[in-house]
Amino acid sequence: MKLVSLQKLVNKWIDAIEFHNPYVAQFLCQIIPARCPFEQEIKLFRYSLFRIPSLCKLNPIYEQLVSLRFKALSYLANECGEDVTRYC
Repeated sequence: MKLVSLQKLVNKWIDAIEFHNPYVAQFLCQIIPARCPFEQEIKLFRYSLFRIPSLCKLNPIYEQLVSLRFKALSYLANECGEDVTRYC
């Protein structure tokens, strides 16, 4: 029960973050990956043996971090007029 309330608290805290500093937004865009970094394809001599699917969707905070990254990208593009293609 306490884990669920802690998760809701973290989700609300992440959703409430607003950007007023482009350096903070740039930093978050650099450290939060654009796609799930855990997907792997295991190969042997150019032959694919098996693929490990991404498990990011199972992480409850993953969606919040992706939305935070999107808010940072939107801030940089709309408010600062910065080209955000380097973060994609």
